[in-house]
Amino acid sequence: MATGQLFSPTTQALFYNFKQLPIQRMLDFDFLCGRETPSVAGIINPGSEGFQKLFFGQEEIAIPVHSTVEAACAGHPTADVFINFASYRSAAASTMTALKQPTIRVVAIIAEGVPEADTKQLIAYARANNKVVLGPATVGGIQAGAFKIGDTAGTIDNIIQCKLYRPGSVGFVSKSGGMSNEMYNTIARVTDGIYEGIAIGGDVFPGSTLSDHVLRFNNIPQVKMMVVLGELGGRDEYSLVEALKQGKVNKPVVAWVSGTCARLFKSEVQFGHAGAKSGGEMESAQAKNQALSDAGAIVPTSYEGFEVAIKETFEKLVEGGKITAVKEVKPPQIPEDLNTAIKSGKVRAPTHIISTISDDRGEEPCYGGVPMSSIVEQGYGVGDVISLLWFKRSLPRYCTQFIEICIMLCADHGPCVSGAHNTIVTARAGKDLVSSLVSGLLTIGPRFGGAIDDAARYFKDAYDRGLSPYEFVESMKKKGIRVPGIGHRIKRGDNRDKRVELLQKFARTHFPAVKYMEYAVQVETYTLSKSNNLVLNVDGAIGSLFLDLLAGSGMFTKQEIDEIIEIGYLNGLFVLARSIGLIGHTFDQKRLKQPLYRHPWEDVLYTK
Repeated sequence: MATGQLFSPTTQALFYNFKQLPIQRMLDFDFLCGRETPSVAGIINPGSEGFQKLFFGQEEIAIPVHSTVEAACAGHPTADVFINFASYRSAAASTMTALKQPTIRVVAIIAEGVPEADTKQLIAYARANNKVVLGPATVGGIQAGAFKIGDTAGTIDNIIQCKLYRPGSVGFVSKSGGMSNEMYNTIARVTDGIYEGIAIGGDVFPGSTLSDHVLRFNNIPQVKMMVVLGELGGRDEYSLVEALKQGKVNKPVVAWVSGTCARLFKSEVQFGHAGAKSGGEMESAQAKNQALSDAGAIVPTSYEGFEVAIKETFEKLVEGGKITAVKEVKPPQIPEDLNTAIKSGKVRAPTHIISTISDDRGEEPCYGGVPMSSIVEQGYGVGDVISLLWFKRSLPRYCTQFIEICIMLCADHGPCVSGAHNTIVTARAGKDLVSSLVSGLLTIGPRFGGAIDDAARYFKDAYDRGLSPYEFVESMKKKGIRVPGIGHRIKRGDNRDKRVELLQKFARTHFPAVKYMEYAVQVETYTLSKSNNLVLNVDGAIGSLFLDLLAGSGMFTKQEIDEIIEIGYLNGLFVLARSIGLIGHTFDQKRLKQPLYRHPWEDVLYTK
């Protein structure tokens, strides 16, 4: 268990199972406290990735969404708090995963009803590894003016009324989240407010105890007194009694254990929390209050006297010079949401597009964070611009040269291929440049120029699984799938595609490794034994070599490489390159003033 502060003004959290309202409340609290950075670093939503748009004051921000706990922790190594909004069915598993991450220090489990056996395992693991668990069945905790968990302290209006936007001198701990909100208000009325407040949770086995936090507060210089709100049931309060008797606490403790009314009922009473059920005289509220009082805590005679006891204790500390007046600050105005403030002029409207590749808001446009002037001054080429806009990073020069070579070699392949033919026919019909270009681009697909991604996907899968060329080709044959990147209508084993040879020569000279290309060549050797036209074509060459580029550069994870292929980056190269040729064919036909094209009768087989 931690011995000092759990949170600070720079604490950041990972939020499991996206819930917009509690996250937005955290961000609004951040803004209210004047934090420079949002307290939510990332969101974990199993099965989902991307970004979630939320507000940080007036500014709309995009918070990364990760599909796994591991990915989120790796992506945000400074986030050390894990806020778990999973249901009681999955809370234990996701919490254990979080606790096993070296970056996570504090976990808050919001769900109630987590199986007790699972909870015990979590508590044991956390204590053995010096980590803190709040909950299960907790609203969380708050450090005034610094950080709060989820819905802790309720609405912004309540937070302002309780002066939680700046630190006070009181450390507060309770089992109940709802009563915590009430006590923050009470404490703010009669003291300078809380410094830190914790709700340990109402389940039978909380991850941390009242005494754990009182002992922490005792070690925090800014905390001058402690307020504890317990409840009947369990024996947690007795650990605090022992700490008081042993002299481990040297600051005033004002305590009250609720549930004294239980004796008015003839039968045993179960209150709201699972743990709020007296199991004997020692677990009664009266017995606990007496034990706390005997140990030295300041215990009123009723809940109504709790506020008075807190006030008197605080005033004695002020009179004794142990507490100096807190400088009051005026918190900033939280912008109203659009649906409630559309007529007031204080609105914030959500954006409709997220862009991570370019920004034109400054003095000059930026590509991937690089200003346009730097791109020109440093002599960046088309390949460098593609690396910034497509891959969001500046790739090594040999990579960008390879991209440029691919574009040059694929720019055109004569007027007879389907794409060029369509563009020529459209241009001769008098259509504009864009229409002519698009008519050619629409022919790109698995049969014409669109097999680069498929070639990369199948070659990678086969190589990574350790399939021999024979096993790969024959397995594709059984599935009824042609091997993408293999085969040509014109080229043969004794008449190789010069473009393929040029790409292979460049890669062997400049790439750190060409394992995927060499595998594709081995596949070609096997397919040529079957038919002389089953050569490695330009799609297969680019697909396999791009795998070597991505893997060999050391700048992409396996997941990123798979995503690049899945999204269609490689086919994008062909589309970009061939657009140059198709535009050229459009201009050529218009310059030559060619008439409307009509296909000759003799080139058509008319049959019934």
